[in-house]
Amino acid sequence: MQNSKSSSFTLRVRVLYVVFLMAMLGVVLKLFYWQVVMGKELSAEGARQQQSAQEILARRGDILSSDGTWLATSTEAWLLIATRPEFSENPNLVAEKLAGLFVSKMEFKADEESETPIDADELRQEALDKETERIEDLFGNSDLVWIPLKNRVNRALREEIEKLGIPGLTFEEEEMRAYPEASAAAQTLGFVGKDDSGQDKGYFGLEGYYDSSLTGKHGFKSGETNALGIPIIFGASKVGAPVRGVDLVTHIDKSIQLLVEKYLSKGIEKYEAVSGSIIVMRPEDGAVLAMAASPAYDPDKYFDYGDEFFRNPVISDAFEPGSIFKPIIMASALDAGVVNPDTVCDICDGPYKVDKYFIRTWNNEYNPGSTMRDVIIHSDNVGMAFVGSRLGADKMYDYLTSFGFGQVTGIDLQGEVTPSLREKGTWNVVDLATASFGQGIAVTPIQMAKALSIIANGGKQITPQVVDKIQIAEDTEDLEPEVGGQVVSAETTRKITEMMIAAVKDGEAKWAVPKGFTIAGKTGTAQIPVAGHYDEEKTNASFVGFAPPYNPKFLMLITLREPQSSPWASETAAPLWFDIAKELFPYLGIQPDS
Repeated sequence: MQNSKSSSFTLRVRVLYVVFLMAMLGVVLKLFYWQVVMGKELSAEGARQQQSAQEILARRGDILSSDGTWLATSTEAWLLIATRPEFSENPNLVAEKLAGLFVSKMEFKADEESETPIDADELRQEALDKETERIEDLFGNSDLVWIPLKNRVNRALREEIEKLGIPGLTFEEEEMRAYPEASAAAQTLGFVGKDDSGQDKGYFGLEGYYDSSLTGKHGFKSGETNALGIPIIFGASKVGAPVRGVDLVTHIDKSIQLLVEKYLSKGIEKYEAVSGSIIVMRPEDGAVLAMAASPAYDPDKYFDYGDEFFRNPVISDAFEPGSIFKPIIMASALDAGVVNPDTVCDICDGPYKVDKYFIRTWNNEYNPGSTMRDVIIHSDNVGMAFVGSRLGADKMYDYLTSFGFGQVTGIDLQGEVTPSLREKGTWNVVDLATASFGQGIAVTPIQMAKALSIIANGGKQITPQVVDKIQIAEDTEDLEPEVGGQVVSAETTRKITEMMIAAVKDGEAKWAVPKGFTIAGKTGTAQIPVAGHYDEEKTNASFVGFAPPYNPKFLMLITLREPQSSPWASETAAPLWFDIAKELFPYLGIQPDS
């Protein structure tokens, strides 16, 4: 009996011993797992939990005009925050006080065009009510401990808020992008908004194209904290200094920019156009001296505008160019040797039938025996169809692609698009004939300015360029212009330039030409295609010209969409061009002929 009890006790001891060994083995294995297998990861996680990190934003670079003055810069600003539990005031009273300050900085103009006119005081009260409600809603969100009330607070507004003495209101430093010239060159500059993570990001124009360079490299500041998140005074800390974004020095001449902005606004009003654009380039190297579009927007207040305002029509709007395209086709035919200036058009005595269509002149007047020079002077569609038939579809396609049509120009602005050319080998006789006088083919203004600059500079390939230099700290990097090989011969450009001089001197717009100056230019009036047919009531009116003709200091292209005072470019875009040129000539040192 006693032996049985002894055996039972021994068995229990052994079982307990085995259980103990297994438990110890489990502990050892667990320690091995945490300390060896997961050691590095847990150590890193512990270090992360003992670190506080703060991003130090880099200052965004400036955008400068050619004279070094600001087109876009960054100024100091703050984000206004309310923090609980420090904030304990009556939220409705605080909302009224803050809304009053915010709205007092806004401008209000009476809406007299509305069916029920609203005066400025009514608009102000409406804005005050909306702002008060917005702030009350933020305070009413109990889930928010950190309540962002307003960003882009400038120093003057911050001081007024601080005078209210409301506990729990604090400020966090941020950057505010400023555009000193307001809406001038808006579509060229673009604007700075926020990305999905709330960080500043450039959109459109230069701000978008050079965003990463302008942004720079953000820095950081980190230090050790205890379990409660309180900084350890003698703990390890690290600081990575931010690297400021680069400054962009542009080719844009502020005087020319403001000049064309002024005249474009006047021209749209005078000729009752829906919209318009102007680009001024230096043909020699493609430098963009000015670029304006209307309607425009204020980049400082981009959030008040619809997306349609942000697109730059100079680089993104396709249109049928009409007669300003004729010098390109004529230059191609001259260069190919299929015509010369004295070649006689043998079909210019009346309407010209192509397939089942008739091609007519713009005024239905015909000039039998016209030379190629006469065809350009009279802007003769029949004569240009004759030139197109001599050149042929395949050669025309090759020359057009060499001039840059059907492809982006490569200008350093975000948002450039290109309409495509009809594929080589698919052109029919109608396509060939209509393209010869600038219809049935789509281009952008920047493509036209580039192609005509090639004619103006002696036939050399160029790439339009807005930025001249990049400044990094004390260093300056010049961006060399991209000038390529010959598109057409210098002799060809001399011949077509002579024709364009004659077109200005003896053409429909000769009444508006500044006396004493020689200009090479061409008008263009193109009907706008609507739902598969051309609307006779709607036209695009354009004028392109350069001066002095054989050593041009500038080329300017003006495009007006749907002018109502007259559909003809000779009565709208051309006189507007000459009005601007009268001020450009003395500014650029262009002397009269005598």
